[in-house]
Amino acid sequence: MAKLIAATGVIAGALVSLVSTAASAETVTLRYLCYQDADECDVTRDLLDRFEKQNPDIKVIVDKVAFSVIRDQLETRLQAGEGPDMARTTTLAGMNRYYLDLTPHVNAAYWQQNFAASLPWMRGGPDDKGIYGWLTQITVTGPYVNKTLFDQAGVALPKAGATWDEWIAAAAAVQKKTKTYAGVVMDRSGHRFAGLAISYGAKYFDASGKPTAVVDDGFKALTERLVKWHADGVMPPDISWKNGADMFINGDAAMHISGSWMIQRYQKDIGDKFEWVVPPQPCGPAGCSAMPGGAGMVALKGTKHPAEVGKVMDFLVSEPIIKEYYERTVQIPAHSGVAAKGLDYGSNVGPAAQAALKQFTADFAKISPIAHKLQAYPRNLSIFNASVNYVAQAITGTLTPAQAWAKIQEEIDNAEKK
Repeated sequence: MAKLIAATGVIAGALVSLVSTAASAETVTLRYLCYQDADECDVTRDLLDRFEKQNPDIKVIVDKVAFSVIRDQLETRLQAGEGPDMARTTTLAGMNRYYLDLTPHVNAAYWQQNFAASLPWMRGGPDDKGIYGWLTQITVTGPYVNKTLFDQAGVALPKAGATWDEWIAAAAAVQKKTKTYAGVVMDRSGHRFAGLAISYGAKYFDASGKPTAVVDDGFKALTERLVKWHADGVMPPDISWKNGADMFINGDAAMHISGSWMIQRYQKDIGDKFEWVVPPQPCGPAGCSAMPGGAGMVALKGTKHPAEVGKVMDFLVSEPIIKEYYERTVQIPAHSGVAAKGLDYGSNVGPAAQAALKQFTADFAKISPIAHKLQAYPRNLSIFNASVNYVAQAITGTLTPAQAWAKIQEEIDNAEKK
């Protein structure tokens, strides 16, 4: 009898083990490689906790890493076949060859309706109609202004529709009257340069859609202005077109040409030291365009579980969930339905930040088609890098503008041949 009981116990234990193993085998584990500027990964983790309660057969691990890991290691991991199932990246179209087309695995009509403006940013070209991910962060370039310095100088803020030339002149007047170190600082970035250049008439692409004549009259006009603004001292020559967030925070610059990603930092770090505002996008002779940008949560084709990845993605972009995500992370919405209805960022977002978000959202709606095309271009990084590297040398006098322009087009042409 004792032997029978023991045998029965062994069988029962084995059955429990088998059931447990089977249940474990049915659980799909996905990995999401995520970096955050503020709290984007943390908010996503919280939202995924709800997803897992609704879908106990799917577990999502959020691997939170520094941005440098995404920038320097993600592609290498993907090339080695060791990538995650999903990742958050700012290199959108440039990494398209690694993306999983989610079209068969998601509510494609919903995605196409609500993300029509940004889906092309992750595609491989104009003939690509795939769905690869969604923008966790949409950004818009533009200026921040120290209104307190303008008030102290008795200089009125230029009205909506004012030109960049008028804004630079106003900032120069503030600089002179208040003895502020810089009138204007501008991020050292070809992406930031592009928004202004397009407003001055830069086309970036020829009739065939190729960047064979990037250095046109509009591009040259902005280059010449940047050289002059530095020579005049409104952009002090010794800072040589540098990222100016710290200078703006410290009250050493009347204007910082940057973008919407700075809102949370400025709200936190400026506090009540001075009043800052985001004015309507200044204009050039060809328009008043900003440059769009952002980070996307993309699906990766190396995943062994495409259907489950699609299920996660559909959950995160469902209207109530994505609305909460954008509100909690204080982002401009890339979802057109949510944007049309408006967001409630809550009491944690002060009046200045609320106004800035509203202005950048309005500016996004007026961005030039050229800017959207440039942002979606798979090799835009070569354009941005060549622009910033050689225009900077024209500013410092290492190259003449004509020499810089020749170098820029040569580098872009060489990148196109690869």
